[in-house]
Amino acid sequence: MKPTSPRLLALMAAASLGLGLLLPRLIPGLPDAVTGVLLGAAFGLGLAALMYWRLPSPCDTAPAALRRRYTREIAVSMSAYAVAVIVSLLLLKRADLDTPVRALVALLPVPPIALVLRAMVRYIRDVDEMQQRIELEAVSIGTALVCMVYMAGGFLQAAKVIDVPSASAMIWVFPFICATYGVAKAVVIRRYQ
Repeated sequence: MKPTSPRLLALMAAASLGLGLLLPRLIPGLPDAVTGVLLGAAFGLGLAALMYWRLPSPCDTAPAALRRRYTREIAVSMSAYAVAVIVSLLLLKRADLDTPVRALVALLPVPPIALVLRAMVRYIRDVDEMQQRIELEAVSIGTALVCMVYMAGGFLQAAKVIDVPSASAMIWVFPFICATYGVAKAVVIRRYQ
């Protein structure tokens, strides 16, 4: 199977879903966040598989070698991110750490996300002008939509209509931008066909 095969993505989504549902039963006291990460990965991989089935193939004009490099870098970085989140959560929950060490442990997932961003920038830099235009439009639309929703949420929070913990709101900004970017890219690609 190719690295971007919808079947492989669907299989990985099923494995993540199975782990997310099975691990809490096998390891009592496992933090809910670990289950959340696995279920989130299942959702993301399932969405990616669905998008690969629905998008034209190839979905962009980038050379195959560049797409393979990008897919490899993203897969490695996101796998490192998932491991870092789980390790960080387990250490924060089960270890009595001093504040500076606690801060370092809490920030363990940040370097893998920096590698994801690096892979995205390298990919956009190395594609042709048409693909750069598609990427720019998709990133702009995704970022604008998330900013609008985040700002609306802030107004609702200030008016005491909703009460969202700030940590949750901050953590979810990047994943929401990535998700809206992916959906926006599917729409933008269709416009240029």
